Parts: sequence; C-alpha cells; structure tokens
Amino acid sequence: MTVPLRHFLVGLSLLGAALLVGIGLIVDAVPGLGGLVHVHLLLVGWVCVTIMGAMTQFVPVWSGTALRSRRLASAQLAVVVGGLVGFAAALALGRLGWLAGFGAVMLCGFWAFVYNVGRTLATVEEFDVTERHFAVALAFFVVLTGLGVLLAADLGSGLLAGLGVSHAGVRGAHVTLAVFGAVLTTIYGALYQLGTMFTQTELHGIDHRLRAVEEVGHPVGVIALAAGRLVGATALARVGAALLLLAALAFAVVLARRLYEMRVERTPMHTRYAVVALALTAWATTAAPAWLRSPTAPEHVLGGPGSAPLLLLGVVGFVILGTLYHIVPFVVWVERYSDRLGFEAVPMVDDLYDDRLAAADGTLLFAGTALVVAADLLAGASGTTLGGGARGPALAGMALVTVGLAVFATNALSVIHRHSPGTLTRVALGRFGARRGLGDEVDESDGEAST
Repeated sequence: MTVPLRHFLVGLSLLGAALLVGIGLIVDAVPGLGGLVHVHLLLVGWVCVTIMGAMTQFVPVWSGTALRSRRLASAQLAVVVGGLVGFAAALALGRLGWLAGFGAVMLCGFWAFVYNVGRTLATVEEFDVTERHFAVALAFFVVLTGLGVLLAADLGSGLLAGLGVSHAGVRGAHVTLAVFGAVLTTIYGALYQLGTMFTQTELHGIDHRLRAVEEVGHPVGVIALAAGRLVGATALARVGAALLLLAALAFAVVLARRLYEMRVERTPMHTRYAVVALALTAWATTAAPAWLRSPTAPEHVLGGPGSAPLLLLGVVGFVILGTLYHIVPFVVWVERYSDRLGFEAVPMVDDLYDDRLAAADGTLLFAGTALVVAADLLAGASGTTLGGGARGPALAGMALVTVGLAVFATNALSVIHRHSPGTLTRVALGRFGARRGLGDEVDESDGEAST
C-alpha cells in the first residue's frame, strides 16, 4: 500500500516545483529552456508519476490478480524521478548534450512500469473497459518515451536531420501520444470504473453507445493525429483531431450522466469530477476551430487559445486531485483501520481529511484555472504571448492554483501524518525512511505520535 502513496507524495513535490517554474516563466525569471522544464515537471513529474502509482494499486485490485513485482514498482519511481531531475537541470543549464542520457534513464523507468503492469494485466483472461484502456495506454507509453529520447538526442546533436523527419513533427507526435495517448486514455479508463463505483450507478441506454464512440474513436484518433503530425499529413491529422474531439464530448456526456444520477452523498471527489465534465466539453469547444483548420501547427498542439489550461488543469488536474481525495484516505484506512473493523469504532474513509480544507482548495483551484484560461483566451485574441493585459490574470491565476494545491497537499499529508502506521518520511522514502520508535504510537484522538 505504501508504494502508490510514495508515488503520490513524490508527484506532489514535483508539481510544486512545476508551479514555481510556471510562475517564473510568466515574470521571465527562469533561465535556459524554462518552458520545457515546466512541461516535463508537470506532465512527467506529477501526472505520469501519479498514474504510475495509481495503476500499481488499481490494476491488481480491479483485475483480481497479484502485482508482478513490488520491487520493480518501487524501482520505477526512483529511476523515472532521477532521470527527470537530471533532464530538467540540463534544460535549465543549457547542457543539451546531457539530455539524451537522462532521457534514456526516464525511458528505462517507464518501460519497467509498462512491463510490470503489462505482465500483471496479462494474467487476466478477459479485459473489461478499464483494462482495455489501460493496455492501450501502456502501449502509448512505450512509443512516446522512445520519441522523447529521439527529441532529446536531436536537441543535443541534430540526430533527426538524417532520419527524414523534422524536430517539430516528432515533437508534435510525442506530445500527442503523451497527453492524449497515455494520460487521457488512462483517465477515461479509470473514470469508467470510478465514475460508476463512487456514484453507485451503472451505464445504461445511450451510455453504451457513447462509450463505443469513445473506445474506438479515441485511440484511433490519437494514432491518426500523431502520425499526421509526424509526417506533416494535414488531412490525416484532421481526421484524428475530429475523432478525438468527438470521443471527448461522448465521454463528457457519460461522466455527466453518472454524476446526475448519483445515489450517494456528494464528496470533494464528485465535485471535482463535475468540473472535469465541464472542462472537457469546454476544451473540445475551444480546440475544434484550431484543430479543424490547422491540426499540425505547433501552436495548436493542445488546441486553440484557452485549450491547454482547460485540458491540463481543468481535466487532468481535477481528475487527479478528485481521485486522490479518495485514494490517499482509502490506502491509509486499509493499512490502519481495516483489521479493526467490527471490533471497535473506526472512522469512515471520508472522515480522514478536513472538509473545510477540501472546500477551500476546490474554490482556489477553480478560480485559478478560470483566470489562467481567461488570460490564455485574451492572449489568443490579441495574437500575442502572455504579456500586457494577459500577464496580470495569468499570474493571479497561477498564484491561486499554487495556493490551492498547497492546501490540497496539506490536507493529504495530514491524512498520512495523523492516521498512517508509518511516518511521512517512511512512506516517502520506504526502507530508507525513519520508522516510528518502539515506544511510539499514533494517538487515536488527533493522530499525533505520542510516547
């Protein structure tokens, strides 16, 4: 149980670093290739590391099988994070010759993750919709990391010049496979399970037809868009973009219907999932004009003005935070209280976190995301980068998002600190972290360690 928690804690740390770099970019205070540092800390450091931890826990539980290797699950985190930190430092310092080496280290970590989860899934006789999505996402992880190493080598040595493809084309395919292939496919697959489980509803009627549209249209769209961008085939990329947009709208309707028919009391997770359904629809709306007009343009890699923050913060960010509001307390509850159930009074999973902090971080994150989206739309309307009238809202929005995520992290870390059998350092560092002393125990009233 501590393996996924370790991934989540490390991911939150890297998210904090990404947000600080993002604010630094707005005020022109980041050296070197700061934009790439920001993107990799956000997508690799937070999103992908969190996905690695979530799949490590969810796949064995949902599939009723055993994880292939716990040691490999722990090693993958160290290898990916080590490669990422070196990669980000090389970008910031302008040491482009180092990029391929650190990129290869990250590739080894991700391929270890793919092997571990893939071998775990291979023991399942028949895949359900979630398992099918996860299997496809693992395949995207393999390809996108290979393209990432090629890009890193090209920045340092111009490798792609002799391969007949452009740096921009490979970059477009790499981003497409990362954001829409690995990340969004995982999110769709997880929400088919979580959306029904935690609303106590089932797919019915039009849901099944919409699911079929998404399950076919999304992966085919990712492949077509990535291939079109790789070779500069605008018509192929346009077909892929249209399929991705259609799949996103179909899934947004399915998720909204699950929340509308919900039979349980609303929690912070449900509120954030409602934002996801809204943001996914808004992303498709803003991305459609740019993608249908020019899907291979570098400035349209995630859509048009406003699309990037809607997708990365409104969809991906709120999915991860909403899911962590259940996963972190659940993992801690299983470790601490599950064997006491029926013998003594134990708290519910949702009682472990602070409702007021959850409400505060949700408000801050929603307001901050809205400001960042507005700033991006304003910059797009004026045909400029984030400057002039757009810089103020963008900076204010990023500040609110940063504070909101700090509040969320405080809430999540408090759950681990007060209720986990192990210390925070033990959870984060595994066998290298300090254990609780033999005379220490967690006080039942406030969760603080006492002797």
